[in-house]
Amino acid sequence: MTEPYAGSFVNCLETLYLKYVTPWLARQWEGGITVLIVDAHLDLAYNALRFGRDLRLPLADLRAREKKPPNGDIATVTIPALLEGGVALVFGTLFVMPASNNTHMPENRKMVYEDADQAYAAAGAQLDYYHRLADEDDRVRLVRDSAELEEVLNSQQDGESPLLGIVPLMEGADPVRDPQELEEWYERGVRIIGPAWDDTRYADGAWRAGEGFTREGYALMEVMADLGFILDVTHLSEKAVYEALDRYEGPVIASHSNARALVPGQRQLDDRQIRTLAERDGVVGVVLFNRFLKAGYARTDPKESVTVADVVAHIDHICQLLGDAEHVGIGSDLDGGVGRDDIPAEMDSVADLRLIVPALAERGYGDEEIANIMGGNWLRRLRSVFGATAD
Repeated sequence: MTEPYAGSFVNCLETLYLKYVTPWLARQWEGGITVLIVDAHLDLAYNALRFGRDLRLPLADLRAREKKPPNGDIATVTIPALLEGGVALVFGTLFVMPASNNTHMPENRKMVYEDADQAYAAAGAQLDYYHRLADEDDRVRLVRDSAELEEVLNSQQDGESPLLGIVPLMEGADPVRDPQELEEWYERGVRIIGPAWDDTRYADGAWRAGEGFTREGYALMEVMADLGFILDVTHLSEKAVYEALDRYEGPVIASHSNARALVPGQRQLDDRQIRTLAERDGVVGVVLFNRFLKAGYARTDPKESVTVADVVAHIDHICQLLGDAEHVGIGSDLDGGVGRDDIPAEMDSVADLRLIVPALAERGYGDEEIANIMGGNWLRRLRSVFGATAD
């Protein structure tokens, strides 16, 4: 197989594409209003620390360095690619892998844990990475409150020096050694927690197992609500989702979950779950992994078998179900075990999130609805939470 983007000429073409062609495509829809893009799920720190990816590089340069990608998936996300694609804000995860799941790369034990102390240390290293990135890179800001959110959004207005905001999200709560430790994580900047990725001591209710929250899990949710955390129900089993929606008194979201009506399986949300989330003013982030977009897709299938129209189909299903466009957004999970070859045919990188814009317009969505889907719904949810927890 030809090594991707190894030549300077191809690098140049990709740079031109990201800088000029993708923004042009995104403008070719009726109305032409400014759209702020929010991506609610990116494993930035995990990729940087586990695979040694320098996310400050242009994407073409990173790909050229990775002639053989360390995880087998061609990278799709860097800071320049996010900014060139018009992404204003991302939820940057703290994701650490249970040792029992580390079967694909057993020799690489970075960001892998066997006990709570190891999980705490690995997640702490990722949070330190985000702080360091914001300290050292003028383009990046951590977003932990209303003032920091508005600084990022205001920077988008002049277009000269837009900032990228990062809201820290803990994916899997095992790094929290005791619920009383949540205050420390909050003070360090974490604002969103998903109790499970696989089973944790807080939730035997990851989607594979199908069980619910443990006693410790209920204690975790109680302290989370007191501190003002957003609870992310992604990866929870159906039983655990309803337990969370019934018991959790704070704000709830699903950062990266698709519609089960289109792709069967417990990893997706069914219509009742989506309705219940919407009743709590939750937002569902649609994932760009082809297997979560099209029923029956296998990773051996050609990339061309899934298109941006399949992304819009999940968005449209949620909007039609709820009767509005106020509870769905994007949670791409790009480079979260999903590289360039397992995202829709038209998409090469995170910069191509903008291609969803004309596809929504073609489906009949209006200016305000498109703006909400591409980022406004996530911003509304964050503003309501930050306002409620402001000093």
